[in-house]
Amino acid sequence: MAGEPQDDCLFCNIVGGQVPATVVRETATTLAFRDINPQAPTHVLVIPKAHHENAAALAAAAPELAADVLRETQAVAEDEQLDSYRTVFNTGSGAGQTVWHAHAHVIGGRGLEWPPG
Repeated sequence: MAGEPQDDCLFCNIVGGQVPATVVRETATTLAFRDINPQAPTHVLVIPKAHHENAAALAAAAPELAADVLRETQAVAEDEQLDSYRTVFNTGSGAGQTVWHAHAHVIGGRGLEWPPG
């Protein structure tokens, strides 16, 4: 069910403390941690603590929580002293989503080309 922790979800297990992560920020509703496979000098994931399958599902079910995630992407960028950065939500396997828990990638610290990948 949306919002409920899923036993088989990596990010739910990080939120629950069963899987370690290098946490850089935490609020009552979000968690931000370093990506284990960084694509740039700064690569941080910002997730809602509540489980939602992807960004579209999160926005539809909990728009206030989606806004919390977006606010935290900016806070991460400020903490990391990034003057420019990219925020990415991958939705669906064809877009590169591999963990089925909504998350934003905050990527920066190097030049980022367009279009991406």
